Amino acid sequence: MFQFVENLNDMKKTTPVLAVATAALLSFALGACSGGKVLTPRKRQAGEIGKQYEEINPRKSVFGEGGIDFGTGTKKQPGADQGGGIGVNSYLWRASLDTIAFMPVTSADPFGGVIITDWFSPSETPAERFKLNVYVLGRALRADGIRVSVFRQVDDGTGNWRDATVEKDANRKMEDAILTRARQLRNETRLQQN
Repeated sequence: MFQFVENLNDMKKTTPVLAVATAALLSFALGACSGGKVLTPRKRQAGEIGKQYEEINPRKSVFGEGGIDFGTGTKKQPGADQGGGIGVNSYLWRASLDTIAFMPVTSADPFGGVIITDWFSPSETPAERFKLNVYVLGRALRADGIRVSVFRQVDDGTGNWRDATVEKDANRKMEDAILTRARQLRNETRLQQN
């Protein structure tokens, strides 16, 4: 019985310490989740193509704009990398989302650079549907930095969907559209910085 009381007294002494340590750890972990730019869609202006975004309510770090790099102990330079806080080129990523905005997105992984859409049937041809897998392959804005796989199915008349061939250069056309939009986004960013 006395051993139980001693253990209970020991627990009373360590519980506040554990609670404070847990709270500090949670504060640090949750604080690390914040940061980055918050982008929201805006209306297009004359001559603009695709969805346009504007930065709203950007949060600042206690270490100033750009935060601190714990690997070197030096401050980061804003815009020093082209990733924008994600694992792949931010222009290609945003351009991919803009270009396929008419299709429902099933999965989007900005760190792995993978966007998977759900099946989409154009209103002009309801008996066929398309699906896209978009892969952003690196942090540089290059022509070989994007890969698109296009899938097509047709309704066989009984309500069953059957795989069908895709136009030979459909993948390349989607890649070109994404690259064009990515270049536009990069040029807009450069104009805003000047």
